[in-house]
Amino acid sequence: MIWQLFFAFIQVGMFSVGGGYAAIPLIQDQIVHIHQLMTLEQFSDLVTIAEMTPGPISINSSTFVGMQLAKIPGVLLCTLGCIIPSFVICLTLAHVYYKYRSFGGLQTVLAALRPAVVSLIGSAGLSILIVGIFENGIVSAANIQYVEVALFAICLYLLRKHQFNPIAIILGSGTVGTLIYMFL
Repeated sequence: MIWQLFFAFIQVGMFSVGGGYAAIPLIQDQIVHIHQLMTLEQFSDLVTIAEMTPGPISINSSTFVGMQLAKIPGVLLCTLGCIIPSFVICLTLAHVYYKYRSFGGLQTVLAALRPAVVSLIGSAGLSILIVGIFENGIVSAANIQYVEVALFAICLYLLRKHQFNPIAIILGSGTVGTLIYMFL
C-alpha cells in the first residue's frame, strides 16, 4: 500500500497544474475513488485540516493522507511523491520559459490553461461544499444539514460584505459549530 500511495502522489504532482487547490480533486480521485483508501467525508476532514495548517495545501494534504494511512513512512513517501514531479517540471519549465519567453505561442498555451485551472479549483470547492452541507455527501432535501448551511451563509456574508479576516472566520465558525453540537 505504501508504494501505491507514493505512485498515486507522483501522479498528483505531475498533473496538478495551477497550484495547490487544483491538486485537491486529483488527490480525492486517487485516494477516495481509485484506491478507495478513505471515504469522501474522511478526505474532506483532512482537506479542512490541511487548509488551516500553514503551507501549501497540496503538500499539507499529501502529508496528512500519508500520516492517516501509513504513519511516518507514508508522510515521507506521499510528500516526496507530491514534490518530486513539481520540482522537476518547474526546473524544466523555468529553463524553457527563459529561453522562449518572447515566443507568442508560449503565451497562447499559458492563456489556454487558465480556464482548466479555474474549473479544477471550482470542482474541488464544490465537492467539499456538498460534503459540508449534505449529510454523507448525498444531495437531497432530506440530507440538508441546516446548522452547516447557516454557518456557511453567515461566514460568506461576513467575508464578502464586511471583509472579516478569514482566520477569524475559521476560528469563529469552528467555535460556534462546536458549541452548537455540544448542546444539541
